[in-house]
Amino acid sequence: MLAETKFAATKPLDAPALGEPYLLTPGPLTTAYAVKQAMLRDWGSWDGDFRVMTADLRRRLLALTGDARDEFDCVPMQGSGSFCVEAMLGSFVPKDGKVLVLANGAYGLRAAQTMQYIGRAYTLIDKGDYLPPRGEEVAAALQADPAITHVIAIHCETSSGILNPVVEISEAVYANGRKLLVDSMSAFGAIPLDVNEIRYEAMVSSANKCIEGVPGFGFVIARKSELEAAKGRSHSLSLDVHAQWANMNKTGQWRYTPPTHVVAAFLEALRLHEAEGGVAGRGARYTRNRDVMVAGMRDLGFETLLKDRWLSPIIVTFFNPAHPNFAFDRFYELMKDKGFIIYPGKLTVVDSFRVGCIGQMDEHVMRRVVEAAAQSLNEMGVDTAAPSPAAIAERAKLAA
Repeated sequence: MLAETKFAATKPLDAPALGEPYLLTPGPLTTAYAVKQAMLRDWGSWDGDFRVMTADLRRRLLALTGDARDEFDCVPMQGSGSFCVEAMLGSFVPKDGKVLVLANGAYGLRAAQTMQYIGRAYTLIDKGDYLPPRGEEVAAALQADPAITHVIAIHCETSSGILNPVVEISEAVYANGRKLLVDSMSAFGAIPLDVNEIRYEAMVSSANKCIEGVPGFGFVIARKSELEAAKGRSHSLSLDVHAQWANMNKTGQWRYTPPTHVVAAFLEALRLHEAEGGVAGRGARYTRNRDVMVAGMRDLGFETLLKDRWLSPIIVTFFNPAHPNFAFDRFYELMKDKGFIIYPGKLTVVDSFRVGCIGQMDEHVMRRVVEAAAQSLNEMGVDTAAPSPAAIAERAKLAA
């Protein structure tokens, strides 16, 4: 059984003020009204007040990594999370370098596709839809190919909802003299990525994930030594992390037009994050969301793709019921009518859907999610949410 958490909610969070549905997705997600309000004011992108905001943003994000020795710096980058992943790969991997891409879902495969586009050599460990890349596999691949210089790992692969074992991956990478890059897009801010405990050269995340801001920029947190070495490497003018870093440190400004309102919203989101207890507090609420929701869905007969060991507190994949009356599109619309937007599945071998645990939601909301699912099944004439035997057989591969 999933463990209870010590941060159980005592007072329900406010519902969306405009009555919009909850976004049970891995981001964009439901945000606090104060975050939305922060976008009502206009800011001059070159003005001193906005430069102060940018500096504050960078400082607060660095603090979340535990960098007490001042070895890292934070570089915000305009665009979506995928922009930042490409910026990281294009800036920190030398043109004659080679990357080992660890994939167990869409985002690892997207990193491999990015390597193709930017013209850098790579090799791939593809574990399929959901099996985790393990440290011994990484070590074996590095020992077999001395040309590999870097490894990129996905912290939380939201295709399946699996939390990948980045600690053992990091240990394998550095035991073999290579460098680790981390895509922590959907995990940073709720799951620890402390530089004193997990070694890596750079990581990326996005404003509209566990910090609970809105879409518009991401950020790269990297060792200063790696940032200095990245000069002249990038394949792209706008995605050059070194150039952005150097310009911010010299002028306090973004090189090109920043998403000013998004930055203002993110600062408010960071203040709320700190007030909640930082990474530990945010992660505890999300974990409680997951525990309450998963227990309720299992009571209805739903089965999770992953066993408890691998379930992240970010998003959970459920197998579709095998009942002939169940149709996901209909289930989606019924859930939306009740105030909840869920997420389609991304598995290729069995039909599934996903329910996110992140955003401005708590256990009280998750109980309502379960109630809505029960009502929706009843309206569809589905009396059991049990999946097909093929789905259970597929899950058994994870335990093997």
